[in-house]
Amino acid sequence: MSSNTRAAYGTTSTFWKRTPTFVPSTIEIVYSGETTSETTAQTPTEPKPAAPATRSESPKPILQDEGLEPLTLTSTSSFDEATPVEHKDVAPTDALELKFHTLLTSANVDIEELQKQSWKGIPSSQRSTAWCLLMGYFPLNASRRSQTISRKRREYKDWVRQTFSRGEDALDRSLWHQIRIDVPRTTPGSPLFQSPRIQRSLERVLYCWAVRHPASGYVQGINDLLTPFYFVFLATHSHEIDSLDDSVMDTVEADSFWCLTKLLDGIQDNYTHAQPGIQRQLIKMKDLVSRIDAPLAAHLDSEGVEFIQFAFRWINCLLMREVSLASTIRMWDTYLAEPDGFSSFHIYVCAAFLLKWSKQIQQLDFQKILLLLQRPPTESWTAKDVELLLSEAYMYKCLYHNSPNHYSAAGQKR
Repeated sequence: MSSNTRAAYGTTSTFWKRTPTFVPSTIEIVYSGETTSETTAQTPTEPKPAAPATRSESPKPILQDEGLEPLTLTSTSSFDEATPVEHKDVAPTDALELKFHTLLTSANVDIEELQKQSWKGIPSSQRSTAWCLLMGYFPLNASRRSQTISRKRREYKDWVRQTFSRGEDALDRSLWHQIRIDVPRTTPGSPLFQSPRIQRSLERVLYCWAVRHPASGYVQGINDLLTPFYFVFLATHSHEIDSLDDSVMDTVEADSFWCLTKLLDGIQDNYTHAQPGIQRQLIKMKDLVSRIDAPLAAHLDSEGVEFIQFAFRWINCLLMREVSLASTIRMWDTYLAEPDGFSSFHIYVCAAFLLKWSKQIQQLDFQKILLLLQRPPTESWTAKDVELLLSEAYMYKCLYHNSPNHYSAAGQKR
């Protein structure tokens, strides 16, 4: 491999971005959805605008993302601030849905049983409430739930009012500018996240979260982590976004803020200065892969491929840019059921993801390896592919977590 080729990809360990004034060229390769850099600049292809929805007495759902069920509108009365309750999940239609419905509507939710059932996937009709409970946002005790949710939603609404009451000129210009740049790039292929109304909502959540977490502030990638919450929470309450009742939108926004906060509380080291959490996880992932698949690790090393050049984004964005939104949501069902699912277990998922391409990678050179790992062929993945990945990750966790002696034995067998 030539020195010019290596220079184009870079090996710097600084991939942290807060403001538009600091954009290392290597971020575009390792971090963004495009494979561009200062030395290999390309013009990203603009997504085609979604066709305008035709209004009629029975309008067709427009928010249909790949691999996900269309969103449909239900009653919004439950979102009145005076009587706030959990998300109104659809009535159960089969045995699995009935099992979740019974579990979620019990006087005191059995969190261990909920985790056990959720590991294998949550029915879409029950997912919104299940996620809020698994996140620790909704209280497990049903008698305390309504009052707690009401207070948290009012608290967020007050923050928004105080933060934006004096207009954009009173905001942190650098922070606000970066968020306004990143939000339109969030899931560009989804009509839901290209809606101006949804984008304004995302901006408010990201800004309010950032100013209340100065140790990390806003970092690129956090915008991606909001999208599963919005889709799941809107899944039973949305038809045409522009005609959506304000009370529903306010509730979805507040609940997404609090769930994002809960999520990031567990992985905040990934987003503080120099992102030490990600650096530690990269080391763990490299060690894990080298012990499981020594030939693959040796080939990556011989070609000069560093884990930071492809796995940084896998950890930073939780593989959201490598798999579809449908796959991400299914993965999060399991992550929420696992202890430290978004940190510790995610490393095993990343390792299993890399090992899926082991044979192919060992036939490629440096440049082709990075092209493959930055754009892995997952377009046709189904729920079965995701579940196989999760099962492999769980197997590695059972064999190798806190058992370093097993690594070398597995490497020799492989």
